[in-house]
Amino acid sequence: MEIENLTKDIRARAFEKKDPKTPEQVGASWYNDDLTYEGISKTLFMILPTPGCSWALGDSGGCTMCSYVSDCTLEPIDTETILRIFNDHLSRHPINEEDKISVKLFASGSFLNPYELPKDARDEILKTLVNLGNVTEIIVESRPEYVKEEYLDEIFEIIGDTLFEVSIGLETSNDYTRLKKINKGFTRDDFENATKLMQHQRKTKGYNLKTKAYIFVKPILVSEKQAITEAIETAEYCDSINVDRLSFCPATIHGGTVIERLWRKGAYQPPWIWSCVEIINTVRDELSIPALLDTSGFGSRRGPYNCKKCNKDLKQIIIANNLTQNKIEYECECKNEWLAEINNSDMNNSTVKVKHIPLY
Repeated sequence: MEIENLTKDIRARAFEKKDPKTPEQVGASWYNDDLTYEGISKTLFMILPTPGCSWALGDSGGCTMCSYVSDCTLEPIDTETILRIFNDHLSRHPINEEDKISVKLFASGSFLNPYELPKDARDEILKTLVNLGNVTEIIVESRPEYVKEEYLDEIFEIIGDTLFEVSIGLETSNDYTRLKKINKGFTRDDFENATKLMQHQRKTKGYNLKTKAYIFVKPILVSEKQAITEAIETAEYCDSINVDRLSFCPATIHGGTVIERLWRKGAYQPPWIWSCVEIINTVRDELSIPALLDTSGFGSRRGPYNCKKCNKDLKQIIIANNLTQNKIEYECECKNEWLAEINNSDMNNSTVKVKHIPLY
């Protein structure tokens, strides 16, 4: 596929310009309030040191919008190093002061992939968290091909009745967009099969297992209006197959990606913040599924943007309303400009599907 060749070429050039990170540089953590299944609770967020996403490191080149692999070691890390860095970050936060906390573990790829995170490191991390006595939720990310009954059995043998959520980057329910524009490398059926497996495990084995879908807002070669429609349709699809939670991820411009190449050529712009508000308000109004809206990059040159008057205010309102799940109520004169773009963005669209991206 040409999209894979282009993505891989851009990725390789980015690797040439950037030295791999050390495990200590990759590891990171922060601690704040977040929405959990039991309400608002203190949450520990931790980025584990890993070689990076196997999909991005392989022949595919990875996804067209993601550069997280560039912030990884690119080489396997031994268990001892992973655990040392994990325990160091664990000790930096006052987690023992809370009766209940949630822990979100990011591996810049798939937590369930033993190449990225060795099984013995994974198991020791889970044992440590359970032994703290106050961790009620553990949230991880994975591609669907690593969601296996064997892995889930191993995990729940350690964590018992602790809630365990697996977040999958579905991005969109539209297979053409996911495969041809995002270069995700898996189908909607793959996502649905992983989701059904987890639901079956919950039903037959009593595992406290939850599912979450990441939905990407405005992939390349998608208009502003199409981006809104596709994100809402994806939420409706997720709700129809009983996904437990949603997280909308509006596009930001990562370095060394196809999306950056288009952006630099003036052929792509991240979504309006108004588009993100329209999506989250519609979902909260029409569906019962809890939905979060990520605000990374909001108001920046490489992120979702409205105008200087309302960028900061809307970002803070969205963050606050992620906790309450209330709709976003706000007005600004720049909204008329956004509406004009929405109403006219598809006027000159071709009905022929894009088969290649002439960017070489």
